[in-house]
Amino acid sequence: MSKARPPMGWERAKNCFPVPNELLQLNLPAGAVAVYIYLLCHADRRTNRCHPSEATMAKVLHLSRNTVAKHVRLLEEYGLIITERTQVQMKNGIRKNGNLRYTIVPMYDVLEQRYQRQMAELERQQVQQKLAAQVAEAPCSPL
Repeated sequence: MSKARPPMGWERAKNCFPVPNELLQLNLPAGAVAVYIYLLCHADRRTNRCHPSEATMAKVLHLSRNTVAKHVRLLEEYGLIITERTQVQMKNGIRKNGNLRYTIVPMYDVLEQRYQRQMAELERQQVQQKLAAQVAEAPCSPL
């Protein structure tokens, strides 16, 4: 007789990491989701930062560098990540551009910003409807 094993939790899993369920609710393209998961996988858990090159991500994800860059910009627009430029000093003293430093924004903050934008849009639509109703009720009289 074999003993049934208890379900494995994240605290016991090795070489695994959780992906937020809300990620799929954002209607992102598959490539953008793949880039986000790659960044999430390589991020330091304490700082939520990582700095892989676009070329490395493109090679691993089987995408072109331009496509990876496009998806990174899309993730920034959605507020999922923040990018910072870095510089590297060579041995001969010359400074060159380094890889981007990616900071992954907590999903709670992303959703909070999204809900605030949706509420602002709803309020704007309500104001427009009220103004349209006022214009329809009392048309301007000629001078």
